[in-house]
Amino acid sequence: MPRILMCLALCLSGCGAAYIAPSVAPASRNAAAPVDVVVVSMTPDAIAAANASPYAPRRVPAAFRQTANAPDRSELLDLPAAPGRADQQPPALELRVPPPVSSGPYRIGIADVLLLATTAPATESEALTGILAAQSRRQGYTVQDDGTIAIPEAGRVQVAGLTVEDAEASVFQALVAAGLDPSFSLEIAEFNSKRVSVGGAVGQPALVPITLQPLRLREALQIAGGIVAPDQDYASIRLFRDGTLYQIPLSQFLREARLQQIVLTDGDAVFVDTEYELDRAQQYFRDQLALVTAENQARANVLDQLETEFTIRRARLQEERDNFAALTELDALERDYVYRVGEVVQQGRIPLPYERVGTLADAIYAEGGFRTSQGNPSQIYLLRGFGTGGAVRAYHLDARNPGNLILATQMQLRPNDFIFIEEQPITKWNRVVSQFIPSLFNQVAQVADGV
Repeated sequence: MPRILMCLALCLSGCGAAYIAPSVAPASRNAAAPVDVVVVSMTPDAIAAANASPYAPRRVPAAFRQTANAPDRSELLDLPAAPGRADQQPPALELRVPPPVSSGPYRIGIADVLLLATTAPATESEALTGILAAQSRRQGYTVQDDGTIAIPEAGRVQVAGLTVEDAEASVFQALVAAGLDPSFSLEIAEFNSKRVSVGGAVGQPALVPITLQPLRLREALQIAGGIVAPDQDYASIRLFRDGTLYQIPLSQFLREARLQQIVLTDGDAVFVDTEYELDRAQQYFRDQLALVTAENQARANVLDQLETEFTIRRARLQEERDNFAALTELDALERDYVYRVGEVVQQGRIPLPYERVGTLADAIYAEGGFRTSQGNPSQIYLLRGFGTGGAVRAYHLDARNPGNLILATQMQLRPNDFIFIEEQPITKWNRVVSQFIPSLFNQVAQVADGV
């Protein structure tokens, strides 16, 4: 029995070496500390001073901020020369007026250029000084052959066949779906999808676009430089529409306002002839049809080239992004890290985010955070080296009052910071006991066996 008691005494006397709990203490209370530890209470003033230290977060490659927009190289073809005219003139001209058309609201078409005006974001200097500049950013988008415009970060938006009001609604929905600011204005900068050809005895043969306002015959002729006819009695205005040829004597056109107000529609071809030679007028219309066919083919070729270039650019950007992701996964790139130790769910290092500053709250609650049943919320520390002598500043956060956790969202992280959470007193005692009791029973069993 004396031997058993002696063994118990030895175990009890050695229990202090059974478990050593880590804790943060200033150098004045820890003579064995190799560095000077300065404990600082985490207050708004202390946080402001700590955040003042210079730090620039690492940036992701430029490929992550670029889009694969291909330049618009579409171009219009020149009109063919005005057809020749014969010398013979008719004794009279017959009036054949085209049926009226309903213009309705303008509907956006392929090759139209839409101008999207959005609010430009404030610069960093403006944001820091509190100045809000009322600026706008204007960007033109050409409607592609599939009827869409490609808006960066919002994707393709279908607009062909829509009115301006309906197109605004579609763009609004696309911006909201992409999480972008839906403040914008939309207007048509270039009308290229609906046109009327005007040739013959005019000042300048032209392709006249149809805009938001109905295009009338008189306006189309004025845009083409006006009628150049020395003898109005034998001149005529011929209109080719949907395979039918209409005719208006020039003298009658100038007298009657209703003829001047005839509304033109997409695909109409107007030819001012000073001679009565129908085959020449028909040849002009055939030339115009050939021009439209050639122009459509040229546009298709341009769009094919743009699509090819867009695909190449997109593949190049994706390759750069994939290479960056692979190097990051292999830990082959330099990163900034902070470290979590103590009573956290998972100890280890945490990479600081790209292009923004991480906070103490990010590090505390990353990868499961910590368990309050084991971690002591009153003993949360952020350890940071300072000076040239290896000194450590320990910012102490007492989170027994959960309201103090707001301070953790304001405390910025710096590379090589350590986040340490001390254990609960009861946790420390349980660990001492969990190591002491088995050792005690082993000692007692050995003594008993030797008795």
